[in-house]
Amino acid sequence: MRSQVTVSWGPSASYPLDLEEVQPLPHDQARAWLDEQFTVLGCEPIRPTGKVLTADKILGVAEAAGEGRFREPAHHAWAVAFARATSAALAKPVVSIDVPTQSITY
Repeated sequence: MRSQVTVSWGPSASYPLDLEEVQPLPHDQARAWLDEQFTVLGCEPIRPTGKVLTADKILGVAEAAGEGRFREPAHHAWAVAFARATSAALAKPVVSIDVPTQSITY
């Protein structure tokens, strides 16, 4: 089964992260990793109630991290950790994240 997370900043800036050879991350660890990154990167809740949905967290972390974290080889380990956490938190093997439109599809 194909397992991949793709993070995109538009048609010419798409970064597929293949998870075929990577050990799956347990759901609770994935959520904890996303929570930590959400805080470390200074992300803010987008809903007026302050509630942060998992999808909001994923989009916020991707946007705050910036395209460079997905593009530059020096940050590949972080990008794969993001992909593992995203796939596990959503319980979906194939996920596409479009940062400019703030959308996630699977």
